[in-house]
Amino acid sequence: MAETPGTMEIGISTFLETTPDPHTGQIMSHALRLRQAVEEIVLADQVGLDVYGIGEHHRADYAGTAPAVVLAAAATQTQRIRLTSAVTVLSSDDPVRVYQAFSTLDGLSNGRAEIMAGRGSFTESFPLFGYSLEDYNELFEENLELLLAIRDTEKVSWRGGHRAAIVNRGVYPRSVQTPLPVWIASGGNAESAIRAGMLGLPIAFAIIGGMPEQFAPLVDLYKQAAVRAGHDPAKLQIATHSHGFVGDTTDEAAEKFFAPTQAQMNVIGRERGWGQPYSRATYDAARSLRGALYVGDPEYVAEKIILLRRNLGVSRFFLHVNVGTMPHLEVMRAIELLGTRVAPIVRKELARLEG
Repeated sequence: MAETPGTMEIGISTFLETTPDPHTGQIMSHALRLRQAVEEIVLADQVGLDVYGIGEHHRADYAGTAPAVVLAAAATQTQRIRLTSAVTVLSSDDPVRVYQAFSTLDGLSNGRAEIMAGRGSFTESFPLFGYSLEDYNELFEENLELLLAIRDTEKVSWRGGHRAAIVNRGVYPRSVQTPLPVWIASGGNAESAIRAGMLGLPIAFAIIGGMPEQFAPLVDLYKQAAVRAGHDPAKLQIATHSHGFVGDTTDEAAEKFFAPTQAQMNVIGRERGWGQPYSRATYDAARSLRGALYVGDPEYVAEKIILLRRNLGVSRFFLHVNVGTMPHLEVMRAIELLGTRVAPIVRKELARLEG
């Protein structure tokens, strides 16, 4: 949906973490984490959340190599919640198979599937599937072009530089939704924002550091590009994805979420050469009202989401639970609180402010 006064979609995103438990060192099996994800999606649907997204990764500490399969497992057990990748690493995948997987999910869910396409901030999929990182941008551009052609036309003719040509071939099954929603996912790249705007596609920003309000110039670039390309700005959709956790009290939420977050952020930091380890001071600063961590009791998390709406005009918010491994019951409680406490506060306040 586009940004509508008084309305906003709220949901969950996850990478299906299987990192070592920060307290015991134990590592759950991928199979267990996959089954837990289906339970989370069913609960999210039951408590009234709008969307659940699974990110694609190809490494030992995440179980989400095939998001569409996991989402499909939950599709027939849910009624209303939308089911999306978060993200599909389109640069290293085949657009034909991506469309087929998500059109199949769309059929199983009776029109609730979405694709969130990104270039990928993790690059393990490139050597795994035989692609060169030197072609990182070109692969994404070509594959996005083909994916959009497939979703818009039953019989496709297409030629690019990295894949065999397609000449008047049909791609099936066709999606229930016309068209199947395709979002562009960005970590804050201006080029991605402009591309999404020019294509008139919805955009999702990953905001995991700094202050969310700093993304306002990118939102402006996105909208300006859309207007220049002749798209109706009133129909644009903007989502954000941020780490966070909801507890019965803010102190409880902060304590439970810190250790797994610190552990996984330090792993990623070492891989990417961030330098300083992730500290409690960094964490607490990010939990402040203008920070990028949405950690606290329902009222506080709702207040931060409302501020995000005011600053960026978002139509959808993903709370990424969890960053590192957390007990399943704690994750389920956070989902319950997000749906039964946070979302109603946000919806009521937006209706008052904007209705």
